Formats: sequence, C-alpha cells, structure tokens
Amino acid sequence: MTHPRPHTPARTRPRTHLLAAACLALLAPLTACGSGDSGAEDGKTLRLWHYEDRNSALGKAWTAAIDEFKKTHPGVKVVFEQKTFEQIQQNAGMILNSDKAPDVLEYNKGNATTGLLAKQGLLTDLTATAEKRGWTKKISESASVTARYDAKGEMGGDKWYGIPNYGEFVLAYYNDDLFEKHKVDKPTDFASFEAALAKFKQAGVTPLANAGNEYPASHWLYLLALSKADDAWVDNFQLYKGKVDFHGPEWTYAVDTYKEWLDKGYFEKKDVGIKGTQMGEQFVSQKRPIMVSGNWWVGGLKNDIKDFAWSAAPYPGSEKTLGSGGNQWVIPTKATNKKLAEDFIDITLSPRIQKLIGEEGSVPLAAAPDEIKDPKSRQLIDAFTAYQKGNGLAFFPDWPVPGYYDTFVAATQNLMNGADAKSVLGEIEAPYTKHLATRR
Repeated sequence: MTHPRPHTPARTRPRTHLLAAACLALLAPLTACGSGDSGAEDGKTLRLWHYEDRNSALGKAWTAAIDEFKKTHPGVKVVFEQKTFEQIQQNAGMILNSDKAPDVLEYNKGNATTGLLAKQGLLTDLTATAEKRGWTKKISESASVTARYDAKGEMGGDKWYGIPNYGEFVLAYYNDDLFEKHKVDKPTDFASFEAALAKFKQAGVTPLANAGNEYPASHWLYLLALSKADDAWVDNFQLYKGKVDFHGPEWTYAVDTYKEWLDKGYFEKKDVGIKGTQMGEQFVSQKRPIMVSGNWWVGGLKNDIKDFAWSAAPYPGSEKTLGSGGNQWVIPTKATNKKLAEDFIDITLSPRIQKLIGEEGSVPLAAAPDEIKDPKSRQLIDAFTAYQKGNGLAFFPDWPVPGYYDTFVAATQNLMNGADAKSVLGEIEAPYTKHLATRR
C-alpha cells in the first residue's frame, strides 16, 4: 500500500492554524476547477471526492467506476478531486454546509463522522434510494450498521446516510522469509505469537512495525483490549448500551501489555513520531517481520513487495478484531446533482467493480466469493466472512465520540513516551464520559 488508509491523520499540531490552512487547501482546487461558482448546470456535472491512492485496490476500483460512469453518461462532465483523509475528516462539516459541497464523496463511518453530519442535517437520507436501487439487499446487516443512523446520529439506526461497498478489518502480516531465516514458527495462538516476538528480539530484530503519530498504535491498544472483551463490552463501548469501565480488566490489560512490549523492545519506542506510511515501509523494507494492521494494505503490498514472500492471517491473539463495513459514499444535502451521485454509487456496487475490488486485494461486499481468483484476496474475504459470522468485527476505537481519534493518538503517544497506565486510561475516559453526559 502506498498510503496509510482512511483511518489516519496525526492531530498533534495546533488546531486553529491547521484547520484554516486545510480548509483553504480543500476549497482551492474546487474554485480553480470552476465547480463552485461556475454554476454547474444540474444534471450536467458530477463533482466527486475521494482519498484513495490510485494504485491501491480501492483507488483502482473508483477509477474504473468513474470510467464506467463516463461511458454511461456521455453528456456529463466529471470533476474529480483527490483529497486526503485528513482534509475531509477535519473540514467536512464546514465544507458540506457551503455551496462548495461536492455531489458525492467518500467519508469515514461512525458516530463521530457520518453520524455527526447526519445529525446536523448535512447528509442526504438515502433510505428510500437504497431500497429502490437494491443496495439494502447487496449489503449485509452487519456491514450496514455503520451506514445507518438514528436521530441522535448513532449508528445502527433505521435511516441510511452512507453506502459502503467494501469491508475492512485488522489482521496480521508476516514476512515469511524472515520467519524462515530466524527459524521462528508462525503463530497459531497468543502464546506462540509472544514466543515469536521474543525470538525475533533475541536475534536482534524489532518484531513489530508500528507508528505512534497516526492510527496504528491506537489500533494496537484497542486490539489488545478486544482480546479480553466479550460482545457486551463492545456494545457498551460502541453503542452506549451499558457502563464502560476504563479502568477495568480489558483496557488495563491493553495498556499494561502495550507498555510491557515497549519495555521488551517488541515495539520500538522511537516509532512514536512516525506515520502509517512509514510503518508500512518498515514492513516492505524488511526492517520489521510483523505488521498488524488493516486489509487496506494488501493491494499496495502486492505491488510493492517483489523480493520476499509474505502472508496474511487473522491476528492470533483475539477472536475479535477492529473491523466493519468500509468507508462509504455519502451525498451532501447541498449537492447539486444527487441523481448523478446515486448513479455513481450504483456503479461501485455493480458486479464488475465489486469483482475488481476483490481481485485487487480488498473485501467486496456485493461479490460472490468464488468469483475472486487471486489467492491472497480469497484469504482476506474468507477471513472477513468468518469474523462476520462469529460477530468478531468490533468497529474502531475512535467512533463513539466526536474528536476521539485525536484523543487516542495523543494517549498512545503519551504511553509510548513513558506515561503511566492510570493517566493514559484517564485520558481515554474523560472525553467519553463528557460525551455521554451530552447525549442524555
């Protein structure tokens, strides 16, 4: 993969100047293209944003979908703008509440993102359209949880505000050649996983790729907590169905284990300042034999790795993992050409584009598994299906609270910089407790 993935950005810089600069950067391309003030005629122009690298599985799929749209809509101009995840994540509310809103864009799912904009009235209710066009039948119940929201903007509601067309989840990547070179057995459970970490460290190799300045480190923290969690714990944390004890055994184990692995050198402490792309490079350049992260890396790894054998498998330390239906297409309330936006979304769910998503290394939601021939892609799809059937997809840690992504990045960085467990857990707890008070 050549980009970190839509769960990303660092939020450690001063916010005021960053937001202003990012907003200007987000608006400028549209103004230059004339898609804002040019008065694009209804039905003649489709303005589209997404943040996928063009060489990734999804980037290739969206490019193919745009080409298909152009063929089927010969009189329509497509104005496509490549954005970063961070640009859209930070400024979507401001932009979508202006006359600069695109007709359709890829957006992060969860209460703090799609749910929040839906609650604010900035996203089009797609429920009737999804039923009419058959999207509700193509997307499974579990994968649609993050597409549906209630009046409070909380996921799992009865109205569709986004349409996902792929799945995502976190799993383990192994450098098979380094395992063989150092005579390390592939892990089959948590005990053998820790044994592998210890053996690599004894050989002078830091085993785990990581990045503290974006999502990877905080994903690790949540994954470790999930290894001690049950369904009720996930529902309480993600869906507010019960009390969450941030100093209970799940979160405490996560922080303690993470700190233990730092002290043992399984993680590199200096990785506190690097980003997701740099973590990926650690794995691609064979500096780290193990990377635990999302399936969104597969397409890029297939392109970038030419000189060693590698494999992907479910993380062996937990029956639950981070995962859900993928980021989704949303249509702003102020979009000019909603019908064209619907047509484009429909194409992304078509058999040809869904198959392409699978063959290129992602997890399609509306493709028959036996249509996907690439062996690594089939492994991913089979693993995702197994997690779905076992109720093993536990969403992502930053979803329950607006701005919670920043909290997790900062808290994990503090942990990597030597903060004690109690203060880190308190840092995670505070905004969650404050948010619960506001929703009553």
